[in-house]
Amino acid sequence: MGKKVALTGNEAAAHAIRQINPDVVAAFPITPSTPIPQNVAQFIADGKMDTELVTVESEHSAMSACVGAAAAGGRVMTATSANGYALMWEILYIASGSRLPIVMAVAARALSAPLNIHGDHSDIMGGRDTGWIQLVAENSQETYDNLIQAIKIAENKDVMTPALGAFDGFNISHAIEIWELEDDNKVKEFVGEYTPLYPLLNTKEPVTHGAWAPPDWYFEHKMNQLEGLLNAKDVVVKVGKEFGSAFGREYGLYEAYKMDDAEYVIVAMGSVCGTTKDVVDSLRENGVKAGLLKVRLFRPFPYKELADALSSAKAIAVLDRVSPAGAQGGALFTEIRSALYDANNRPPVINYTYGLGGRDTQPQHINSVYDKLKTIAETGKVDKQFDCLNLRGTWG
Repeated sequence: MGKKVALTGNEAAAHAIRQINPDVVAAFPITPSTPIPQNVAQFIADGKMDTELVTVESEHSAMSACVGAAAAGGRVMTATSANGYALMWEILYIASGSRLPIVMAVAARALSAPLNIHGDHSDIMGGRDTGWIQLVAENSQETYDNLIQAIKIAENKDVMTPALGAFDGFNISHAIEIWELEDDNKVKEFVGEYTPLYPLLNTKEPVTHGAWAPPDWYFEHKMNQLEGLLNAKDVVVKVGKEFGSAFGREYGLYEAYKMDDAEYVIVAMGSVCGTTKDVVDSLRENGVKAGLLKVRLFRPFPYKELADALSSAKAIAVLDRVSPAGAQGGALFTEIRSALYDANNRPPVINYTYGLGGRDTQPQHINSVYDKLKTIAETGKVDKQFDCLNLRGTWG
């Protein structure tokens, strides 16, 4: 058992970084992730870390510094949010294309315009195809646990791919929760020492980083990169089990909450899952076979495993905390619907956008989704495939 603490999600992320004690942290402040590098700076000043903190002039520079440090052979971490994440855009591809196992904490936040500093998934969903592993947390405990596991996942020799641990801005980043902070030495033992495969500073075995790849080789390089990303799925499961053995909290690709006989199922990611679990518990007490499938690993997307987990559902609603932006639905919805295409059971699937710009999502809103699913299952009709939760007026 770890030590019970009452701290914010940002502090959870900072403590994970402190215990991992990477060689380099390069970061630039942006709400709501600023307290992470702030706390790291304090830990270094207090002699609790010997990490090199690189303060830069932008998030583009932060990720560039991370790439350079990782290429040199260092264990590297950073943190960001929203517009800062977007400013890293070019370098995110360079980090993944260079197979550098950088780990980043992302306090997920809305993107401008209009200007908004509150939580949603606009940033991480916008960067979902940059080649990074994406783990999404429900609460502060998972924020802490995911970052510790992300190091072992990213640095696995069969993966060698950057990873991010995302958690909802403000709902998690600034909310104080009770969670377990593990012993420093146990965490250090769990993550182990990092031995880089191809460090730039190893002069005995010279390598090239940032090479030009003409048409003759670019294609092969990208498929090799994809193989590392896809390998992460099995490693996520393996590391999740190892984490469970070490700390008593086992993790997988997803969490199936009361899904054994669930007929009406919500699929979601992030802090809304806590509210949904409370609603599921209440509905179960009244004989309603409600369930929640909480997606933990979004990239690489475990489509087969998720389709199997939804095999008993009669109707499914996917909650997306991002605008569909002109697509048939939100990013999670399109992935889930595609995953079910080859399944033996293909129940009707509807999509809700919720929580944009920090808009509250309360139990009554989740209850309305289950009411809708019950009606769809009973009538066999879907009158509206896409809708919004807690939006003023009507949409569409």
